[in-house]
Amino acid sequence: MPTVSAQAPRGFGNVETWVFDLDNTLYPHHLNLWQQVDERIRAYVSDFLKVSKDEAFRLQKNYYKRYGTTMRGMMTEHGMSPDAYLDFVHRIDHSPLEPNPALGAALEKLPGRKLILTNGTRKHANAVMRKLEIHHHFEDVFDIAAANLDPKPLPQVYQRFLARHGVDPAKAAMFEDLARNLETPHALRMTTVLVVPEGQREVFREDWELEGRDAPYVDHLTDDLTRFLEEIMRRR
Repeated sequence: MPTVSAQAPRGFGNVETWVFDLDNTLYPHHLNLWQQVDERIRAYVSDFLKVSKDEAFRLQKNYYKRYGTTMRGMMTEHGMSPDAYLDFVHRIDHSPLEPNPALGAALEKLPGRKLILTNGTRKHANAVMRKLEIHHHFEDVFDIAAANLDPKPLPQVYQRFLARHGVDPAKAAMFEDLARNLETPHALRMTTVLVVPEGQREVFREDWELEGRDAPYVDHLTDDLTRFLEEIMRRR
């Protein structure tokens, strides 16, 4: 797919560290795995606050948009402890995921380090990567616990990630499915890639989550991560 950037997009020639979001990035949006998490979040909010599912849905989406995660909103607004929440919402069926040898081969060819930066948990990330059979390609997972429970797109999350792993942002690329999560990485001089739903497939996303394709902090856009990674290596 074409590059979308107001200025000349950054390339991948000097990239030494490849940073990937997890959900809806390393696997296709149309699997709707995150819909399971979404529904469990709603159930937890409803039970915790003793409100209807409709009211829980409203609060869930409001907090997600305002705070980066529903969890952060619940912690801030209602003093919720995160541990039970995180365990409950990520207890999902990972069976829709299947091994992806083509993605694994593309990751294998990328020179340098590969890291996961996710608002989810390490346990969930490991389950996803093992189902895809790509876990052995990644050096580490920087999850919500490593971020001190602060979610992307808060700037301190990226600073903690870079410091923890000794990453030079000017020699790194970030792959994300939410455009707003690329603004800070781009400001830090990372090359940014927005991974969008494949073709015209129906996905369960809010309108604002699908916005930002033309944002100046999006260097590249793709609806096929594997093909995009293969093209990077063909052009290097």
